[in-house]
Amino acid sequence: MSASDKSMPKITLFFSLAYIVLGLAAFFLTGATHKTALIPAYIGAGLLFLGLLGRKENLRKHVMHTAMIIALLALFGTVRSLAKLPAAFAGTAERPAAVYAQAVTAALSITYLALGIRSFIQARRSRS
Repeated sequence: MSASDKSMPKITLFFSLAYIVLGLAAFFLTGATHKTALIPAYIGAGLLFLGLLGRKENLRKHVMHTAMIIALLALFGTVRSLAKLPAAFAGTAERPAAVYAQAVTAALSITYLALGIRSFIQARRSRS
């Protein structure tokens, strides 16, 4: 077992907490009225569960692939917000708080996916 195999559950737990904090912050900073602001927290809760399951060696490979699929779906759902950032910065965007929260979700997803892909490549190389 390589070190990269063991690092993905820890990375997943870190990112799960980041998604949860983002979702809760977005919800409460926007007046706690729009439940959709909690979507990053739900993503984080799913990743938290998978990160904890990923600590078990016999489940790790499948669980970490599932976590990557969740991050990919999160990216697909939020990547268009990156194009709306200039309008949010200029103060002309509709619902700028949503744009910011979605953009941060997209950035977290991109980063998590990059780290996961890197870990998978290292794990495959170490088995060869």
